[in-house]
Amino acid sequence: MDMKQQLTALFEKTFGAQPELFYQAPGRVNLIGEHTDYNDGFVLPCAIDYQAIIAATPRDDQKIVVTAAAFDGQTTEFELALPIESSENASWSNYVRGVATALLERGLELKGANMAIIGNVPQGAGLSSSACLEVCAGLALTRMAGHDVSLKDLALIGQEAENQFVGVNCGIMDQMVSARGEEGHAMLLDCRSLDTRSVAIPEGAAVVIINSNKQRGLVDSEYNTRRQQCEAVARHFEVKALRDISVDMLEARKDELDEVAYRRALHVVTEDVRTLEAAEVMPKGDLRRMGELMAASHASMRDDFEITVPEIDAIVDIVKAVIGDEGGVRMTGGGFGGCVVALAPESKIEAIKQAIDSHYKTMTGLVADIYVCKASQGASVL
Repeated sequence: MDMKQQLTALFEKTFGAQPELFYQAPGRVNLIGEHTDYNDGFVLPCAIDYQAIIAATPRDDQKIVVTAAAFDGQTTEFELALPIESSENASWSNYVRGVATALLERGLELKGANMAIIGNVPQGAGLSSSACLEVCAGLALTRMAGHDVSLKDLALIGQEAENQFVGVNCGIMDQMVSARGEEGHAMLLDCRSLDTRSVAIPEGAAVVIINSNKQRGLVDSEYNTRRQQCEAVARHFEVKALRDISVDMLEARKDELDEVAYRRALHVVTEDVRTLEAAEVMPKGDLRRMGELMAASHASMRDDFEITVPEIDAIVDIVKAVIGDEGGVRMTGGGFGGCVVALAPESKIEAIKQAIDSHYKTMTGLVADIYVCKASQGASVL
């Protein structure tokens, strides 16, 4: 049974009728540009062919009744009137509640609905299962009420829901690429202007995501610490964000900063340079240079930003040994566990899988999950 059939079955079981409407939004992986988003910098993510799907039927009242496959069909409901309370016992629904709140605060009238949610984006792996749910919920709530809110605005609404309602201080990257991704392409996103550019992924190159299954422990507290460290350096330089500092400027005034602050800033300013170059070389099919940029990104996250863990470094080493200079591999996401992303020739996929199977468990005691992905279309009505 495919996901849409499973979702239909869940909807029928919960609401006693077939759903009328379907909406989807994909997860994402970031090829390069890590921890640059909240520094007003550049990122190069792509949407992946794993997604959240919502089935819905409008109601004739102002109530949202929602159930989720991932939580044994647990059902929760709320009224479309401010203030919408957050839910402790169905915390997954806070993404939907947060999006509804952000829409109502913009003065948009919404319609009640019965909704069922299913997704196959691995949770807790850093592939943005929350952002795709927010974007999908925004698409469903606006389209059912007859509002043609742009995909860009739906991304901003999703980010606002996560920042204000859920309480996670994320940047805009995840929601923007989930909303506006393009098949076969990554997206160069300027996180300040929100300008985007499609960047073709070379023919014959696969996006391989390897989940370390190392539980991400410190990620929220350390993420906020890194963010504060970056903002402190920006204030010291009297600029809006680290995006406004060049490598030369940073080096010239290195002595004014303590060692940790300097290294945190060094990662961000060099990562922006790498990301912009990656967007130039990747469409030309230059996987060798792409590999060098991804390797430098990983080293910078490991040594300067200090967000990798031994399990992640082990996967990067294993994969690099297989693909050599025919592609790239690096940690992706917030850090402290989670996933590695590789851009590698399709001909190398089996060898990558075998190498991970042979070495990773011996080195770490953990078993990794491997996802071979395609760059996919962003949010859409199905």
